[in-house]
Formats: sequence, structure tokens, C-alpha cells
Amino acid sequence: MMRIDILTVVPGLLEGPFAHSILKRAIQNKLVEVVVHNIRDWSVNKHKTVDDYAYGGGAGMVMMIEPIVACIEELQSQRSYDEIIYMSPDGELFDQSLANQLSMKGNLMILCGHYKGVDERIRRHFITREISIGNYVLSGGELAAAVVSDAIIRLLPGVLNDETSALSDSFQDNLLAPPVYTRPADFRGHKVPDILLSGHEAEIDKWRHEQSLARTKERRPDLLKND
Repeated sequence: MMRIDILTVVPGLLEGPFAHSILKRAIQNKLVEVVVHNIRDWSVNKHKTVDDYAYGGGAGMVMMIEPIVACIEELQSQRSYDEIIYMSPDGELFDQSLANQLSMKGNLMILCGHYKGVDERIRRHFITREISIGNYVLSGGELAAAVVSDAIIRLLPGVLNDETSALSDSFQDNLLAPPVYTRPADFRGHKVPDILLSGHEAEIDKWRHEQSLARTKERRPDLLKND
């Protein structure tokens, strides 16, 4: 069973994403274990301080090294981790290929940044991988950690009811997913393509591939550059 440990100073931000729908069922069915740790629990002073002013001045506070390292090392004493990930806007851009890679791991630790980020020594000496979910800045890494966890967990065997569902997602083969339809077949004169009602599986698969390719060329031609 995969285990994901998430380190944060705002654990409340992570309550919702894992308490509903697919992720909730995956946890209940013991297909994955997600444990959220409050970094303040490892602070040694009475005020549970986890941030301090930056050396050299400048706006904003920096997450302190001691409580984070204490948390990391305590968890490492209990199990080995395949990756210790730091969510950062200057990390490698998260995509489906990386989600696939991480879904094959056993134990993952994710550190959520906050304020102006973490002490650089943590990044240099404890983090094994830095990941960004996009070229923008969030208030903290919690939402980004939830996005990464969601993308990974849904790939685990048994999580989705239809085992082929994840394999047909957008980006799995560098193509966007084709359009999908459901009942009614005719809504105010807008009809479902006849091919989808034909029952010819091979022809439907061919149509879907053609639609995926056309949609990708139109909306995300950058995905086809390496083909």
C-alpha cells in the first residue's frame, strides 16, 4: 500500500481534498494511506514558532530549518521514502508522465512551503525532488500537494471502478481526451455523433483517436512537438 506523508503548517487546508469522492474511498479501502503532519508539533519553543526573519533582510518570513528537519528525520526513522518532495513554483513542472512515475513508488513525503518558502539548506540537503504545478504562485504548497496526490492516487490499482479509465485520461499518450456524450442522444436538436451509437467498437476507437488528435492539434499543439 502506498503511503503519502504531507508536512504543512496549515493542516486544515488539506482536510477537504481527502475527505470526499475517489480519494476518500481509496483511503477507506486501504489502497493508500495519507497522513498530514503539522510541522508546529516539532517546534521546540512554547509558542510553536515555525518561521523567522530572513538573513540579509527583505519582506516576508522564512520557514525554519529545525522543526522541518526534526519532522523529516522522525518519519525517516519509521520507514524509508522513495522521494521527499518540496512543492515549489521553481520545481519541475508536474505532468501526467511524472504522475505515472510517482504512482509506482511506495512511500512519498511532500513538504508544503509557506510564507516566503523554506530555509535553503532543507532544499539542498533533505529534498530529493522539487515539483511545481504551474507557472504561478500560491499562498502555500498545500493545494499543490493535494493536486499531486490526487493525480497519483487515482492511478493506483483498484482506485477507479473502471480499470481502463485512467489509461484513457488526457495526456496519457500526449493527446487530449476525445469528446464524450451521454443521454439523451438528442438534446434540443444537438445530437450525439452517429458513430457512437453504431456499436462498432473498432470504428468508435478509431473515431475517438482522430478526435483526440484533432483536439490536441487545435488546443495543445505543444504536446505533439515530440511526436
